[in-house]
Amino acid sequence: MQIVPRAPLPLWLAVVLAVGAGPVLDAGFPALDWWPLTFLGIAMVLLAQRGRSTGSAFLVGFIAGESFYLVHIAWTALYLGPVPWIALATLESLFWGVGGILITLAYRWVPRAFPTTLGRLGLLPVIVAGLWVLREFVTGTWPYGGFSWGRVAESQSTSPLAPLVAWLGISGLSFVMVWLVALLVELPGALDVRTDARALLAGIAVALVFAIPAWPATTDGTTRIAAVQGNGPAGYFDNAPPGAVFESQVAETLRIPSAQVTGAKKVDMVVWPEGSALPDPTRDPDNAAILDALSRKFGAPFVIGTITQRDDKLFNTSLQWEAGKGAVDYYDKKHPVPFGEYVPDRAFWRPFAPDLIDLIGRDYTPGTRDNVFDIGGVRAGISICFDIVDDQLLTDMMRGGAQVILAQTNNADFGETDENQQQLAIARLRAIESGRALVNISTVGSSQVVGPDGRTISSIAPFKPGHMVADVPLGTTTTPATLLSRGIEFLLAGLGLFGLLVASTARRSPAPTIHRPLDMRRPSSPRR
Repeated sequence: MQIVPRAPLPLWLAVVLAVGAGPVLDAGFPALDWWPLTFLGIAMVLLAQRGRSTGSAFLVGFIAGESFYLVHIAWTALYLGPVPWIALATLESLFWGVGGILITLAYRWVPRAFPTTLGRLGLLPVIVAGLWVLREFVTGTWPYGGFSWGRVAESQSTSPLAPLVAWLGISGLSFVMVWLVALLVELPGALDVRTDARALLAGIAVALVFAIPAWPATTDGTTRIAAVQGNGPAGYFDNAPPGAVFESQVAETLRIPSAQVTGAKKVDMVVWPEGSALPDPTRDPDNAAILDALSRKFGAPFVIGTITQRDDKLFNTSLQWEAGKGAVDYYDKKHPVPFGEYVPDRAFWRPFAPDLIDLIGRDYTPGTRDNVFDIGGVRAGISICFDIVDDQLLTDMMRGGAQVILAQTNNADFGETDENQQQLAIARLRAIESGRALVNISTVGSSQVVGPDGRTISSIAPFKPGHMVADVPLGTTTTPATLLSRGIEFLLAGLGLFGLLVASTARRSPAPTIHRPLDMRRPSSPRR
């Protein structure tokens, strides 16, 4: 059997397709949240990569990445201007360019190594999807801890595919999405397969992906959590007086109805956002006294965000505060954001943009403590802001026995952009992936309590002071995604790379000798 190879697009058309792919991909993410467009964007990228030379493959991949990230993370330019926005988008696009070379090589080598219908429709989509996951893995881990924003799976938080993250994790969902698109892209060229058979295969593939049932997220009991969004001046450039955010948090906390403070309906814990309790109450006696009074009034521990200093090092910290005891536990953010919360290799980078680098006047130190608190017998996983995109930190929570996740964040520096909705979408996927309810509490929004099935239990209007009190289910399930953890990502990325290496070897094998049957009617030699 033979599959008719599809002729590559002219380079100019591939470039046009790559440019268009970025905005189409972004439209699948919040705020538009038109999740089907993500599949179209993936198809545009794959079609643009087919049949390219190495140089043009890098160019097409780079352009697709640039057009995506310039739209997707435009919120980085809100206060800092175009330099960090363009620099970050360009760095990520370089990875897209290298990934584009690998995908183009797969389209070139795999059909030569496995020139059958099974090779093109069975192996090729798997290898292409694995290479896509490999590229997402590299961008999420390198350099300086990486930037996991914009993985295609993160567009599916409200789609029928969202339950798949409990089975496969975010990387696994990315793999499935790209595999499905890569298969559908190949089917039109399989001319030796009957049209009705190709249509049936496409239908089966789509049905298989969308028909996988949700993982049964079992729970046992609830805990009543109050989460407070003070809407204080928490932005880096707000130039607010010291304690202004703390005061806004206190004021909104005191608005919680008295029925939630005492009696049978009283809360079990109160959660504040990242950076909400400044100055540090472990050093500031006035803030400590106020927190003691609030904890005593509610008869419950407070989980608050602050900045702590120990041994001349600064940490972005979450504290578990109890009346009369102070901070009984703390977690320091393990992965501060490079060029946001610290400047790696400051002496090297400063000459390129001294004004911007000098804006980051303090460097946070990565924490080393576990990210689970025991709050009155409830095991709560703690996530601080962009911690939520780190796959390993979710694994650490689950291994620590977390029954619920408290995601504290400060989105004030991004204003009313798509950033807070993109982050909330990732948090929603984390709830489904772990089978745990998640309390996403921001200084300004978007703040929600999300159930282990991804549904919204309670919410606060963005950019307004408010609070939410909810009976939050305590998760007991162990999902396949958290059991296998990052092994899924390593397996899928390794599968793509291994398949490409095998294809590169096989393509160099000598062509098989073709033995033709003897022709007994061979003409005789000409007569002399």
